[in-house]
Amino acid sequence: MGRAETWGRVHAERAALADDLADLPEEGWATPSLCAGLSVREVLAHMTAGATLNPLTWMAGVVRCRFDFDKQVAMRLAEHLGATPAETLARFRRVRTSTTAPPGPTAAWLGEALVHAEDIRRPLGIARHYPIETVTQVAEYYRGSDLVVLAKGRVRGLRLRATDGPFTTGAGRLVQGTTLALVMAMTGRATYCDELEGDGVATLRARANLS
Repeated sequence: MGRAETWGRVHAERAALADDLADLPEEGWATPSLCAGLSVREVLAHMTAGATLNPLTWMAGVVRCRFDFDKQVAMRLAEHLGATPAETLARFRRVRTSTTAPPGPTAAWLGEALVHAEDIRRPLGIARHYPIETVTQVAEYYRGSDLVVLAKGRVRGLRLRATDGPFTTGAGRLVQGTTLALVMAMTGRATYCDELEGDGVATLRARANLS
């Protein structure tokens, strides 16, 4: 998968999320997301921040926060939150086609776009039919990486199999379900384990709950 095509998928997911949130009522923005401690509005601001940080500015922030990565995330989020939900959304729309990103492979930022979009959509009751090619690419990335979020380690010793696409990986106790549910469980969203089947689900759920 080339960088240009992957960025195209990132941009498509950002655009779809912005459209889904266009008519969100004021009170909806305060809904707790699947990211512990963050509202859906704050997760969106975090996504905006990620699309504005190149390796140099990312490292400058790390140094400024004395290598406290959580502190830097909170600092950058606050910078992009805006005064109102409408401003938060407008700022996100402005970075929709950005190819700026912190250090890491482009697939990591596609994963961020998809997973954080679900962190927002799921609590709001918004469903998206993600292109299977996009979700499969994200699953293929996470099965071999613990960069940004733990995923490879979380599925070690398990056999994952998608029921709606070609994704499969690993050996051991079976975990099967939609590619999206597998991706979200791989990245620590234990609630998606309710949509999975197999004798390895309990293990994956326990590992997700440790995140």
